[in-house]
Formats: sequence, C-alpha cells, structure tokens
Amino acid sequence: MRRISKAFLVLVLATACAEKVIEEPENLIPKEKMADILNDLAILNASTSAASNKFEDSGINIMEFLYKKYGIDSIQFSQSDLYYASVPLEYQSIYENVEARLEERTKIMEERSMRKNDSIRKVNEARKDSLNAKKDKKEVVPREP
Repeated sequence: MRRISKAFLVLVLATACAEKVIEEPENLIPKEKMADILNDLAILNASTSAASNKFEDSGINIMEFLYKKYGIDSIQFSQSDLYYASVPLEYQSIYENVEARLEERTKIMEERSMRKNDSIRKVNEARKDSLNAKKDKKEVVPREP
C-alpha cells in the first residue's frame, strides 16, 4: 500500500511540475536577448547607485533607455519576465548567463585597474629615482666659493 501511495505522490508531483503555470506570450523576448537586457539592467542599476545625481540631473530613466535600446516595451518585458520566472530552469539559466557575464566584466575591470596601478607605481618609482639621482648629483658636485 505504501509503494502505491508513494508512486501516486511522485506521479502527482511530476504532472504538477510539468504543467505550465503561465502560457508563453506571443511576443516573448528570446532568452539571449533577455539575458542581454538583464545584464545591462544590472550594470545600469550599479551605475545609478554610484552616481545617482548624474542620472537624476540628466533625466535618464533606465527602463525607458533599455526599452528603446532593445526595441521592446514595458508590457513585453513584464510578460517575458513573468513567463521565464514561471519556468524556473529557464529563468535560472538566464540569470546564470548574466552572472557569468558580470563576473567576466568584473575580472576585466580588475585587471585593467591593476595594470593602471602598476603603471602609476612605475612612473612614481621612476620619478623618485630621478629625484634621488639629482639629489645625489648635487651632493657630488662641489660648490664654487
């Protein structure tokens, strides 16, 4: 009896998981494009937190900017986002794609920052060395009375 109830429970769960919660909208944004939009959204949101006055002063609305850039509207974005959220594995793969892109971008920016800091350090060391050389040169040359 227990095996039958377990089998029934597994069958019910399997059919419940396979059932579509939300129908796919006619104008569904493709996964790759959705990942592009969410990637840009993450970057722009981070930018606004760092420079909120600049965005406010310029009157830039992030979402309106993204709608125009990708040729979509708010309804299409909302419906697509809701649909992908109703299919957890699809949504997860989109966000993993976005996360990987952001991590790659972070890595590139850190490498650039390190190279820039190395260049600045080398320039400062060269400047310090040249100042020390001038100082040493002045000490070696005797002054005339």
